Amino acid sequence: MCNKISVSSNPFLDQRPGTSGLRKKVRIFQQAHYLENFVQAVFDALGGVSGETLVLGGDGRYYNETAIQVILKMAAANGIKKTWVGQNGILSTPAASHLIRKHQAIGGFILSASHNPGGPDGDFGVKFNMANGGPAPEKITEAVFLKSQQISSYKTTVWNDCSFSNCADFMLDEMSVEVIDAVSDYSDLMSSLFDFNAIRSLFSDGFSMVFDAMHAVTGPYATEILENILGAAKGTVINGQPLADFGGGHPDPNLTYASDLVNILFSENAPDFGAASDGDGDRNMILGRRFFVTPSDSLAILAANADVVPGYKGKIKGIARSMPTSMAADRVAERKAIKCFETPTGWKFFGNLMDAGQVTLCGEESFGTGSDHVREKDGLWAVLFWLNILAVRKESVESIVRKHWAEYGRNVYSRHDYEEVDNAIANKIMENIRVKCTSLPGKQLAGRLVAACDDFSYTDPVDGTFSSGHGLRIIFDDGSRIIFRLSGTGTKGATVRIYLELFEPDVARHALDAQELLQTMITAANQLSEIPQLTGRNAPTVIT
Repeated sequence: MCNKISVSSNPFLDQRPGTSGLRKKVRIFQQAHYLENFVQAVFDALGGVSGETLVLGGDGRYYNETAIQVILKMAAANGIKKTWVGQNGILSTPAASHLIRKHQAIGGFILSASHNPGGPDGDFGVKFNMANGGPAPEKITEAVFLKSQQISSYKTTVWNDCSFSNCADFMLDEMSVEVIDAVSDYSDLMSSLFDFNAIRSLFSDGFSMVFDAMHAVTGPYATEILENILGAAKGTVINGQPLADFGGGHPDPNLTYASDLVNILFSENAPDFGAASDGDGDRNMILGRRFFVTPSDSLAILAANADVVPGYKGKIKGIARSMPTSMAADRVAERKAIKCFETPTGWKFFGNLMDAGQVTLCGEESFGTGSDHVREKDGLWAVLFWLNILAVRKESVESIVRKHWAEYGRNVYSRHDYEEVDNAIANKIMENIRVKCTSLPGKQLAGRLVAACDDFSYTDPVDGTFSSGHGLRIIFDDGSRIIFRLSGTGTKGATVRIYLELFEPDVARHALDAQELLQTMITAANQLSEIPQLTGRNAPTVIT
């Protein structure tokens, strides 16, 4: 009996993947044939997948398990030989990247909308990662979109739904399916990189921390590694049960959406250390006792202290950061005489550099940090890196950061997000800035001389691929920057992001609040963009 069938379908016009795959509201994915069309377009864009191995899982958000059933049956119909699936259909994004690499899969589907809200009225997403474990590059995502616009049918298999509650092997038609405990694989990888004995000693000496999993995918990973393996106190991990709607929260680890954790760390009896991760486990926020570490500073500090971590001692080949990320890491790279690369936003731009052995550490200001151990940013990895540093240096988070500033200078930095702006207004804001930028060089703005203005473009140093339109930069003669960019990670309207940066070498001014130090630049950015007038808003949605 042949269980494979072909189902007629028509194209959907809105299936162009963004920087992190295809993200839409759940109700969009629930349309008949919508998910199936996109999955088939991926298989077709890869040029056929018969006989290959696939990895499949997601962050547990609403529609995750339904989508896995659909993709499994389509994988079987398209000739996939074996699929590895996370237990209960759950895989963090970095764990999925690791499994793809470990099992030499053709790639993997990661079902997540990252830090976006979940639930029936929330967001869902599908991202395909390539054989190197990293997100599909632009040439592949464009090919997927073209295939999605030409589709007339998709392949699937007539088969009963499968169970993923227990680790097991079974056959789906002619395809082998293995349901695995991905936490175990991931914890083994972490133990090969970090000094777990030193971190155990840190906790046994009374060190205290709180990790907020935000009812997202990292709960089981953090509980197993931090509490069960490393000996952190029971209850160290809060909101550790993954929920389909993230407990009604917004699983974005920043000062606004992780406010419960922030309140704990800024309380009178605050623990020594705090951290949070997002929906799919690839982002991180780092806090000390009554002290916030910006993601840009975190990347620089990890790079500066890499030699105290066994997996990275003497192994840092280079550093890469996204263009809007502060230049703090550049200063570390210069001091250590290693390469530093500036790329567009999107982890896929780091993949070629890591594959070519050009960089070891990577980071984005949007709370993403990682290394070449996988091809994704990795939230829990960053937390363990910090714990390893704290265990060796035996200093507070604040002390480590302030000593870093004293040695390298402080790149004062902030990002102002205006979320869910009407698309037409967001585009008008950007176009207004683009027009004004042509006449800014040589003029004074925010008490500084404008040296250059441009729309950031990038030529990949490995394969020569050219990419443009990644953000409007105003660069001052003292190295300060104002950057305007539209984010591609939301599903409702647009997020207008303003990035502000200045370099402060004076230690006496390092204790001042970033918003105070950046005030003249904030005022200039608002006047230039006319955001208050065009949006009717007096303040950003989120400040980080």
